[in-house]
Amino acid sequence: MKFIHTTSTYKNGVLEYKKGETLFTADSGIEKEVINLYPQVKGQTFEGFGGALTDSAGYVYSQMSKEQQEKMIDIYFGEHENALKYRMGRIHIDSCDFSVEQYEAMSDKNDREMKSFSLERTQKYILPLLKDVQNYIGKPLDLMITPWSPPAFMKTNQERSRGGKLLNEYKLFWAEYICRYIKELTKVGCDIKCLSIQNEPKAVQTWDSCIYTIEEEKEFLRDFLYPTLKKENLADLDIYIWDHNKERLFERACGIIDDETDFMVAGLAFHWYSGDHFEAVKLVHDMFPNKKLIMSEACIEYSLADSCDSLLNAQKYAHDIIGNMNNGMTAFYDWNLLLDEKGGPNHVGNYCDAPFMFDTNKKVLEEKNTLRYLWHFSQFIEAGAKLIGFSRYTDSLDVTALENPDGNYICVILNRDTENKNVTLRVSGEEVNIDISGNSIMTGNVIK
Repeated sequence: MKFIHTTSTYKNGVLEYKKGETLFTADSGIEKEVINLYPQVKGQTFEGFGGALTDSAGYVYSQMSKEQQEKMIDIYFGEHENALKYRMGRIHIDSCDFSVEQYEAMSDKNDREMKSFSLERTQKYILPLLKDVQNYIGKPLDLMITPWSPPAFMKTNQERSRGGKLLNEYKLFWAEYICRYIKELTKVGCDIKCLSIQNEPKAVQTWDSCIYTIEEEKEFLRDFLYPTLKKENLADLDIYIWDHNKERLFERACGIIDDETDFMVAGLAFHWYSGDHFEAVKLVHDMFPNKKLIMSEACIEYSLADSCDSLLNAQKYAHDIIGNMNNGMTAFYDWNLLLDEKGGPNHVGNYCDAPFMFDTNKKVLEEKNTLRYLWHFSQFIEAGAKLIGFSRYTDSLDVTALENPDGNYICVILNRDTENKNVTLRVSGEEVNIDISGNSIMTGNVIK
């Protein structure tokens, strides 16, 4: 076997990128500083990586030159060695916080036949970006869709923002509205594979939001959404519950999935904003092994993190991906593909980081450190890869390992220490010695 490895290190904000190739030798019996891979121990199947094509991302995209647009799409969706190889995307039903303004496909409460329903606002920024992506890859992008709020007239507070709940008399109409949205998107070339019931159903936000208790989400799914999807011949879509932070993931799974709803629920979607909670992911994976577990949103919020510490922020991404992967995650969707120099636009000023940011004044497209760290996963881990067993000698290194469909093994090692680490990697009775620089991330491909 041989070990082909790629390491990225940032020194004084400058990327140092190096590749190497080393042959395995027979196991020497070494006991210290060892990482073991156990390919015979298999975990969940991983489906792939993607990001969100938000209204804000589409707006910023429209401000860029053709050359800059092509560069961004090529890096995200290309198949070459510098690309992230994304094949999935997430879009929002009506507006979210990362929209230039609030909007909805219809606002007339008396229009029960939805004659006034229109995707005109979605077609302004989101669909042109999606069209260019699909033209580049030569096929439809696999899409997840999510609502942030029903139309204001359907809610208890009569507005898209500040939480509120779905009124009882509109539960069926809201389910019909979602189905109409899916069908209209399909007509314009979208390939919707899955949807989540509600983005962050516990959060009362100053932007588009709507609250569901466990019982309310279960009732809406069981009595309104799934029956309507079935009636409209859309029941083959994967439905995800929760779509919020991990600390309550287990409770939501236990409260919704039962004999009545089990066949309706493909899995759970989760975010990362309340901390690691990798154990919560594992609890759900262990109790509900047939359910998918997807990271549906991650970003560095400027209100919660230092926007200038780009290395630390990139390391947070890698740490979270590895922790989730090791505990059952089956897919990863980053948040905005692209934002402006402020971390927007955002109609309530809820700015955040993105892998690509475009300075609208200087007309410069900038790659952030998170882009390279995401690359260390999405470039190498193929759709259909399976998690494999491993052990590590220290918690100062984050490690994950998978077997790709071609039978080769991918091992990602994150070193958040400033000190270099000399490590022996053992696989199937053979070993290889590798140096892992301080503050670096390494991806190795074990070629059999």
